[in-house]
Amino acid sequence: MSTESAASASLRRVNTNRILNRVPWYVNAALHLVFAAFSLACLAPLLLLIMVSVTPEQTLIRDGYQFFPRELTFEAYRFLFQKPDVIVRAYSVTLFVVILGTVGNLLVTVLYAYPISRMDFPFRNFFSMLVVITMLFSGGLTSSYLINVSVLHLRDSIWSLIVPAFGSAFYIIIARTFFRLSVPPSLIESARIDGAGEYRILFRIVLPLSLPMLATIGLFALFGYWNDWFRALLYISDKNLYPLQFVMMRALLNLQEMQRNIAAGTMTSEEMMTMLAKMPSETLRMAMAVVAIGPVVLAYPFFQRYFISGLTVGAVKG
Repeated sequence: MSTESAASASLRRVNTNRILNRVPWYVNAALHLVFAAFSLACLAPLLLLIMVSVTPEQTLIRDGYQFFPRELTFEAYRFLFQKPDVIVRAYSVTLFVVILGTVGNLLVTVLYAYPISRMDFPFRNFFSMLVVITMLFSGGLTSSYLINVSVLHLRDSIWSLIVPAFGSAFYIIIARTFFRLSVPPSLIESARIDGAGEYRILFRIVLPLSLPMLATIGLFALFGYWNDWFRALLYISDKNLYPLQFVMMRALLNLQEMQRNIAAGTMTSEEMMTMLAKMPSETLRMAMAVVAIGPVVLAYPFFQRYFISGLTVGAVKG
């Protein structure tokens, strides 16, 4: 009987705690409204970007930026995709660079960070200092250009868009800290006692526990490769190897150059001036932004749950 009384008392305490921790309906409704307003505030710039990209240029000049313009047109997208084969080829190059570069960057980062995170690695301080030195002192653009062109022979090669970004010191330090703080040494020791080798410990035990860190570094690397156009400017002269960002940057610069020539009077052809007046300018920039961010926005949900789990790594769980 005493056991039943204790169980019922415990159940009453649980129910009492639930009642005390329950949020009143009006507080809950207010919190929902606040977070809904915050979500709309985050989505509003993206919606405005899309609406401006489908607004006629003259309407945009006359009325300014509007969420609900009086007229809609896809002239900016028609101008951007007037050579669809160029855009499709640039997309394919960019996707290849992003996928292979992200995977390769993660592999190089993990293979460097994991040994220097192990306390039994005798040269961990030396290799850690090498990473820190590269963050404090840069070799400069000239030295990296000469190495990539004269030593590695990467000019006019798609690898010039991938290999120079391997092994970021920032990513290595993040991975080393995660391995050191979140992977118990006892787990590695038990696996070694069971006969597992170093590579098996890394790929079968450590990496499955490191998905939040891998997703974070992978997303950073993905953004870096996706937005990169400067390496194409340095190393690529073959039009078949132009990435998407470089193609759009060149299109925008060509349009701006034509506008400057018209303003300077060097291009006075009436036909040319009429054609330039019909070309979108501001709306073209917005259309480029929409085209550029599309795949990244679609890829983010696949990483989101790992970010959420990463927020709770090391948290006290009751």
